[in-house]
Amino acid sequence: MFSLGLGAQEVGLAGIIGSKALLMINGAPPRSVPQGSTVDGVKVVAVQGDQVIIEIGGRKRPLRVGQHAVGVIPEGGADKLVLNADGQGHFFTTGVINGVSVRFLVDTGASMISLGASDARRMGLDFNRGQKGMSQTANGQVVVSKIQLDNVRVGGVTLHQVDAVIHQTDMPIALLGMSFLNRMEMQRDGNTMTLKKRF
Repeated sequence: MFSLGLGAQEVGLAGIIGSKALLMINGAPPRSVPQGSTVDGVKVVAVQGDQVIIEIGGRKRPLRVGQHAVGVIPEGGADKLVLNADGQGHFFTTGVINGVSVRFLVDTGASMISLGASDARRMGLDFNRGQKGMSQTANGQVVVSKIQLDNVRVGGVTLHQVDAVIHQTDMPIALLGMSFLNRMEMQRDGNTMTLKKRF
């Protein structure tokens, strides 16, 4: 896996289902994106037979199954991120921790970035090296290990030395908590959330 420059997105086409494209963004698992929708700065412009036209970094690119494209997110993309809510009002995004892709749920109720055991292992993070503590979750109290991540990138925003907790058990999704969000200006406008880097 090659490393992407600041604000770059890598998109792969895993498949086509009707008028939806199965996109892999920055190495994350495939996601079904309907024609006309934008996810993590990548727009599915058209689904035509065995190819999909995507727009990335302001440029349209045709993709066939198995092909990849790399684009740079424009317009202050190096310090800004725009997210769209799903049907339940949740904000999901794909990020990169220490060079490894991860799927995040934006969670203002989480004090820090929270990772499940298997995600942490994929990133080479050791539960036993952090400072142990207890955390209150929706499923009761759990043992966690507090660590510091070298770098966290979401969209065009990269932050260094970000506090995080690793859970002893797996989690359905990693949480993008306040240790990241506190360093952003957050603006909510209906189903859109804009995160802008403050420092």
